[in-house]
Amino acid sequence: MVKINFFLSRKIMYFYVVVYDIPCDKRRKKVFNLLSGYGTWVQYSVFECAVSGRQFDELRTRLRARVNLDEDNIRFYPVSARTLGQVETWGLGPPVTKPATSVIV
Repeated sequence: MVKINFFLSRKIMYFYVVVYDIPCDKRRKKVFNLLSGYGTWVQYSVFECAVSGRQFDELRTRLRARVNLDEDNIRFYPVSARTLGQVETWGLGPPVTKPATSVIV
């Protein structure tokens, strides 16, 4: 797991690109809805997620309950702080997700 020095409420945040290929419409919708609560939808079946370690573990557990590993495929790509700054986006779509760097109290 790659640590990124983004602090939010004193937690180390991790950045993942989550990609999925799920042929069943019902399961794909459930996975989409779940991931929507953890990250930003950037392309079909692709989310960018800035999460704490606890949130990442929770996400994996909740996803596992929604997929069929004999038919579905989910990939988690960790992105380091160094490589996150090198991400390029071309064309239409949302900008790269920016993890929070400060908290207003």
